[in-house]
Amino acid sequence: MAKIVVLGAGISGHTAAAFIKKKLGKQHDVVVVSPNSYYQWIPSNIWVGVGRMNVDQVRFKLKKVYDKWKIDFKQAKAVSIHPEGNQEITKGFVSIEYTDPERKGETEQIDYDYLVNATGPKLNFEGTPGLGPGKNTESVCSCDHAIHAWEKLQACFKKMEAGEKQTFLIGTGHSMATCQGAAFEYILNVSYEIRKRKLEHLAELIWITNEYELGDFGMGGAFIKRGGYITSTKVFAESFLIENGIKWIKRAGVFEIEPGKANYETLDGEKNSVAFDFSMLIPGFSGVGLKAFGKNNEDITSTVFAPNGFTKVDADYTTKDFEEWKAADWPETYRNPTYPNIFAPGIAFAPPHSISKPMKSKNGTAIFPAPPRTGMPSGVSGKVVALNIVNLVKKGEHKLKHRASMAKMGAACIVSAGFGMTKGSAATMTVYPIVQDWDKYPEWGRSIKYTMGEPGLAGHWLKWTMHYMFLHKAKGYPFWWLLPE
Repeated sequence: MAKIVVLGAGISGHTAAAFIKKKLGKQHDVVVVSPNSYYQWIPSNIWVGVGRMNVDQVRFKLKKVYDKWKIDFKQAKAVSIHPEGNQEITKGFVSIEYTDPERKGETEQIDYDYLVNATGPKLNFEGTPGLGPGKNTESVCSCDHAIHAWEKLQACFKKMEAGEKQTFLIGTGHSMATCQGAAFEYILNVSYEIRKRKLEHLAELIWITNEYELGDFGMGGAFIKRGGYITSTKVFAESFLIENGIKWIKRAGVFEIEPGKANYETLDGEKNSVAFDFSMLIPGFSGVGLKAFGKNNEDITSTVFAPNGFTKVDADYTTKDFEEWKAADWPETYRNPTYPNIFAPGIAFAPPHSISKPMKSKNGTAIFPAPPRTGMPSGVSGKVVALNIVNLVKKGEHKLKHRASMAKMGAACIVSAGFGMTKGSAATMTVYPIVQDWDKYPEWGRSIKYTMGEPGLAGHWLKWTMHYMFLHKAKGYPFWWLLPE
């Protein structure tokens, strides 16, 4: 009997646990450790943040699903990993601390044969002074954050209805933040809600981003096929903002938020500020802060984790100039090279380098997006890890068959631009591969055949349908395993 422990129950962790249990059955144990009692479909937090969905439309209780699947669920946070065991425990184990109200503060050590670290990111609001809920800006990174953002947004709408002008600042809140796509969706939806209320004459909307050019989205931008023409995501993104009356500030690293004011530095080295009445800014991401210890309790954190706290996997982490980065640098199995029974799919793995070109201001401040790994890449890598672990359990050590490099993986993204079955809108985009491969595609970096984009009402219908489809899958409803990641 094998015991597989999965840390985290987000898109990658939940996917991995579901497939491992389905394939291995009751003969083997699967344990999921997550500090939250809920699974949440994070892409739809955008709609919670503008009042188009309530929180229970984007989340559900995990325990009920795991009980049905015969998975042992522990509502707790992982504190440390001990891949070599210690003097008392011969197998690798993780130390956890319960967050379940009934056992809050209790600790436990859980041994494992295979460990899946799918803890995702720490939302590093502390990386920018004054950033985040409870301080000076809002967030849509979690259900709770999105609920609060909607409350603040409604207050602004009321002021506008009373004739008071409001400024909305939305974008990235750190010089190396990623998830530009989520913020981009949010500002488009805020704009839609303002127009719906016929209040646009009282609104100023500003997009602030660390991208060198709009439409970079942390993947170095893309060239897309649209209506028989080739255009850049820069033109695509700028067109959307212009059509929605949104101004923008690019090449900006926000370094401090004061009440009603964001301070930022540009690549030119200038330091400026912009005033706001409402602001939703995405924080930087880092690892969750797990520590790792050897058999004699020596600290081996730097062996298991990169300096940013994400897990080292089968990537090439050699320091290189930007021009020397290759598609082959990216991991395929998400397996730790030192401890081969540890895997890290989704946001938990350490990228070998950024996808966008690194930029520094004249003052030496890095201002460029970190690589995105959310959504489809998280689900696909979670499934690949699951299938490889299943084969390892059944066959023993062998060359892993299932692989999913982001340099060989396509992704579909639907950027919501307004909610409504007759007047909603979204831009449907596909890129292949996610990480450019300039050796294989020397002209565009990607296959222009499979990299395309198209805005319109149909995109909204598709995104709305996918919301329910992916929740159906996550809840383990009939034939869930047939639905794509």
